[in-house]
Amino acid sequence: MDVFAVILTVLIFLTGIVLIFLVLIQRGRGGGLAGMLGGAGGSSPFGSRAGDTFTRITLVVAVFWILLNVVQILYLQPPKQRQADQGPPAGVQQPSSE
Repeated sequence: MDVFAVILTVLIFLTGIVLIFLVLIQRGRGGGLAGMLGGAGGSSPFGSRAGDTFTRITLVVAVFWILLNVVQILYLQPPKQRQADQGPPAGVQQPSSE
């Protein structure tokens, strides 16, 4: 595994942790993490506009996480096999039909 693949893997892991944290601190119908831990379900510790802000941040982080995964898949996939109609690769001799 080369350095780029390791960096991609670490970025995907860290972005996933941040995404989980963002989802947990959002105020939803059940109050999010604050409601689960005994906080007020109707209010947010980050202010009244925090729900909209966290929703936008979560969306951006989720799109970034998806793009990182796509880049990693495209980077790590093996090269495509040659088509049979293109003939053998260069330097390979075909067996004689004797």
